[in-house]
Amino acid sequence: MNTPYPSPLAPFRVIGLLGGVACGKSLVASIFAERGLGVLDADRAGHEALRLPHILAAARSRWGDEILGPDGRIDRGRLAKIVFDSGETGARERQFLERLTHPEIERRLIQEANRMFAAGVSAVVLDAAVMLETGWDKWCDKLVFIEAPRTIRLARALARGWKEEDFVAREAAQKSLDFKRGRADVVIDNSGSTEQTRAQIERCLPTLLR
Repeated sequence: MNTPYPSPLAPFRVIGLLGGVACGKSLVASIFAERGLGVLDADRAGHEALRLPHILAAARSRWGDEILGPDGRIDRGRLAKIVFDSGETGARERQFLERLTHPEIERRLIQEANRMFAAGVSAVVLDAAVMLETGWDKWCDKLVFIEAPRTIRLARALARGWKEEDFVAREAAQKSLDFKRGRADVVIDNSGSTEQTRAQIERCLPTLLR
């Protein structure tokens, strides 16, 4: 993305979360929130972006009404079947979706960051599955990799109602786990209990905020 790091507008300490599909980024973000950090949720911003009239119109023009749910809004599950399809077709459609939505997602994240800054928040967590792909990692002072074995992550995804092929397709569309882990300043093991994860965050928080 070409939008500059928003520190001139909101000089936060920014902690970015990296990890595989269903590694538990939302849980980790919620634990940081317990300690008073703001949370910038790119997935939620993506939900909101898909409801915008101009994005809905462009998506319908590209993919037709088959992507719509009974309420007339974009059904993310139906859209995902197109953009996460294997091969060049899925990659091409995913690139179109990203060009359509990522500028709006970015705008919303920066807008939310500015709102938090005005409210007195001094540090935020950025939860974005495609952080490295978009370049939003450049906004971050520190990067945290959330680790969990594939078997655990797959079980979590299945519990959400996904199929294994959905899990595989989404993971294939992201940077490799080794690449993400190599970019991180801190690694948190989220394969155990919530309390074990919380304890690790408590230990590393002073370093992340320093």
